[in-house]
Amino acid sequence: MLGRAYKSDVSHDNAGSALAPRLADSPRRLFTQSRFHPFAHTPTRPPPHTPIRLLLLVALMATALVTSCDSPDSRADLVVLNGAEPESIDPAEITGQLDGRIAYALFEGLLHFDRFGHAQPGIAQSWDVSSDERTYTFHLRPEAKWSNGDPVTANDFVASWRRALLPATASEYAYIFFPIRNAEAFNDGSVKDFSTVGVKALDNQTLQVELENPTPYFLDLCCFMTYLPVHLPSIEKYGDDWIKPGKLVNNGPFLIKEWKLNYRMRLKKNPTYWDAKNVQLETIDILPIDNAITAYNFYASRVADLILDKGLTPPSLIPELKARQDFHAAPFLGDYFIRFNVTRKAFSDPRVRQAFAMVIDRDRIVRKITQAGEHPAYSFTPPGTEGSYKPPRMFGFDPSRARELLAQAGYPGGKGFPTVSYLYDNKKLNEDIAVEIQSMLSQELGVHVELVKQEWKVYLNSTNRLDYDFCRSSWIGDYNDPNSFLEVFVTNSGNNRTGWSNRTYDELLTAAAKEADPQTRLAILARAEDILLNQGTPICPLYFYMGIQIYDGTKFGGIEPNLLDNHPFREIYRARSEN
Repeated sequence: MLGRAYKSDVSHDNAGSALAPRLADSPRRLFTQSRFHPFAHTPTRPPPHTPIRLLLLVALMATALVTSCDSPDSRADLVVLNGAEPESIDPAEITGQLDGRIAYALFEGLLHFDRFGHAQPGIAQSWDVSSDERTYTFHLRPEAKWSNGDPVTANDFVASWRRALLPATASEYAYIFFPIRNAEAFNDGSVKDFSTVGVKALDNQTLQVELENPTPYFLDLCCFMTYLPVHLPSIEKYGDDWIKPGKLVNNGPFLIKEWKLNYRMRLKKNPTYWDAKNVQLETIDILPIDNAITAYNFYASRVADLILDKGLTPPSLIPELKARQDFHAAPFLGDYFIRFNVTRKAFSDPRVRQAFAMVIDRDRIVRKITQAGEHPAYSFTPPGTEGSYKPPRMFGFDPSRARELLAQAGYPGGKGFPTVSYLYDNKKLNEDIAVEIQSMLSQELGVHVELVKQEWKVYLNSTNRLDYDFCRSSWIGDYNDPNSFLEVFVTNSGNNRTGWSNRTYDELLTAAAKEADPQTRLAILARAEDILLNQGTPICPLYFYMGIQIYDGTKFGGIEPNLLDNHPFREIYRARSEN
């Protein structure tokens, strides 16, 4: 979360740099010429087949990109390859993991996730929970301040959550507030008076939240990016420009010093942050690179310190990278999957969706393409979620049954089936998987698939508008509970993006939210997931993610494997020998 990938798949044009015009197009295009494919056996030594002059040229130009524009700043303490340009940093708007990483650096919620993925006190220094587990009373830190010196108050949270829930805001993640009393009714417009929603400031330092039902993961929700507070006076003053450097007022561990689109975002330590003494990094540069080969070039040339996004590791290099000490991988709660647009005629019949899913060989994809130890996915919820949850298993690879289903749907041997397109965003890994899927569908079903590649923001817009036939997607759990995965496909979820709706599925999710017994609740969720996978099939899970980071562990610390793949910048530090 993305999801999240986006989290869920859950990025400004114009480089804004005086250097950019001299680079004959853009840094991204320059470094992705097909003739240049560096493969470094160590982070600093070129392979024998790479011309040393070319590698030095890349290193020099990449260094210039990071330092020339603002020479008095020198190199940042940490240079991060985060993925594509952020779509937004507004907590009410963002849905992706790469945007969320930046939001967590700029804003602080009632609680925050630490580097182990555990909820810790944030702006709330303590809280009380009622005996029925439906009322939470949060006590805010009196020392918490916005970056302009204003105190962070309970009313800031009330106003921020109201903004995210307003129908006019159209937040795709508004549903994550729905455990709160009347939040869903306010969001769908059936309740107009926000004072009836279960969020109330008892005084400046006390926030009371009333839930519809006991919600065992509510404290984790209070860490999540959509729950982050924003400075409403700044939004009222600047409108959409409130997120720009020089105008942004925030309360997190870092400030935005510079944001040049498609070039870099520089963060600097926020001296007004309540826990500033424990933030070790003074400056961070975030580079918007979404091409894996380019990202690895930057890392191998020592221009960048950390490859953070799971999609920025060149798949062809993974077998050798896995043997190196700077390669760090661990499973987390996330999966790579396919969405079917059920509003398109080709996929309005579940038999067609199931036929497509039955001819995709997941084992072949993880063995031939991803190669980082990923496990094939036969459920949407990853095994190990919430510890005791046992997700149902989806049907597997069965080409014979797939051909039967396609014939039953009126397309024997693929005859008469319309040409459909498969949409994906422009990472090399996604392209490799797309080509493999295209081949499988042609070979087993006689179906012709056209491949459509789009830039990240365009891709997100297409999926949000259901302007696709079927597409690659990903989802990362927002918290460690199967509900984080299954609520995505409730009818009115902003992250559904398939057009699929099933009344029984919705009712089961509602029943699970009201169920007090933990095991009964998980059993209800398993019934819902079975409908999602084996009856409705608006999705086809492919594999569960391995979190991948590439960095020198002798130089940086504070980066730990965790189930949420959450690596907060506030906890990263340079090793003593590097200070």
